[in-house]
Amino acid sequence: MAGRTSSKPRGQASIAYLALLRGVNVGGANRVEMARLRAVTEGLGFDDVRTYINSGNLLFRTASTDRAALTDRLESAIEAEFGFRVPLLLWTANELARLVASLPKDCADDANTRCNVLFLWPEADKPEAIDGLPVNPEVDRVQYLPGAVVWQLDRAKATRSRLNKLVGTPFYRQISIRNSNTVRKLHALLQ
Repeated sequence: MAGRTSSKPRGQASIAYLALLRGVNVGGANRVEMARLRAVTEGLGFDDVRTYINSGNLLFRTASTDRAALTDRLESAIEAEFGFRVPLLLWTANELARLVASLPKDCADDANTRCNVLFLWPEADKPEAIDGLPVNPEVDRVQYLPGAVVWQLDRAKATRSRLNKLVGTPFYRQISIRNSNTVRKLHALLQ
């Protein structure tokens, strides 16, 4: 979908961003309609606004480099439109490209393997983030990458994985999860 026409001054470069909305449209809670989300974002003056699937993936362009201000503007506008605060995490196209290039080659979400990318909020973004995870070493393979934790497992052993034990933990409130196929698609859309 095309966004609005650019409103940036001539010669000023824009940056492609991905906003990962946390905890929307899960089990009927925190409903955020993607068409309304696009309209709200366009109303803020951002360009090339798009969404991808219903799990809260928002893509846009802007000349602003102030990530904190962008995050606050988006979170406030979403709260005003939908009536609840939605935490979000911003990634630039370049940052996402580095992450995708670092994903293990066998990181796929297919009939045999499940591979999730746990995007980390800044306070959780450190290599030792994986130290306290409830990993079942016979099933789960986890790896820290800057900004994320990759969690892989064989689908045949999924019931023995401890990934679901993250729900409700303090760490869980500092992540937003996407499967590896979605991450790769978002990367392609940002290019």
